Amino acid sequence: MLARDWYYNERRQIGLDSAVASIYELDDDRDARARATLGMLNVQRGWRVADIGCGNGVLACEAAMLGAEVDAIDISPAMLALAKIQADDRKVAIRTQSAGLLSFVFQPNSYDLVVSEFTLHHLPDFWKAVAMARIYNALKPGGCFFLRDIVFVSMPDGSERDVEAWADFNAKNHGFARDSVITHMRDEHSTFGWVIERMLTDVGFTLVSADYHAPLHGAYLLRKPKSGEQG
Repeated sequence: MLARDWYYNERRQIGLDSAVASIYELDDDRDARARATLGMLNVQRGWRVADIGCGNGVLACEAAMLGAEVDAIDISPAMLALAKIQADDRKVAIRTQSAGLLSFVFQPNSYDLVVSEFTLHHLPDFWKAVAMARIYNALKPGGCFFLRDIVFVSMPDGSERDVEAWADFNAKNHGFARDSVITHMRDEHSTFGWVIERMLTDVGFTLVSADYHAPLHGAYLLRKPKSGEQG
């Protein structure tokens, strides 16, 4: 195998993204949000589930409480430590893996569901596509991928594409801390929703739904077609 010194280093992003933290602060009940997501996805006992970018492990633990076999995956050792605490508190078993979208270890066609929330934007677009292809390969035919991330729903406003004014508008009108918006736009790799959709379908997924109900926020439900189905 070729040396991987050209491979994108996911670990450079650990601790960088304060924008994600500010968005999570707007959510006062993460447990309820995780349960609502898993209910929408109709998670079943015995499913194999991967939560990539699991953060503090709330969703992974809620899935385990439903009887799923869960891999909680995160590039941050601190987040994995929190996930283990969550699991101990709830008396559920989860497997943890110190890895990211480009490095998580999987058996092909093994997961019924993969979830990734507020993680994909850490990667430049080329590597987003690589990550999506890896998730596609990890899923069983008929399995689902639920993706939630910070995306740009529309182009910056104005004939000169005034990014400063556009960023100020989002900070003032959507309750984001200005420093978080600045850090995210300068140092992170969010892209447009239509780019995400094209990547996902080009990989082979069927796009079941795309939801842009919140500012700078996209949620996507994808399905890996079974043999003989159209993508």
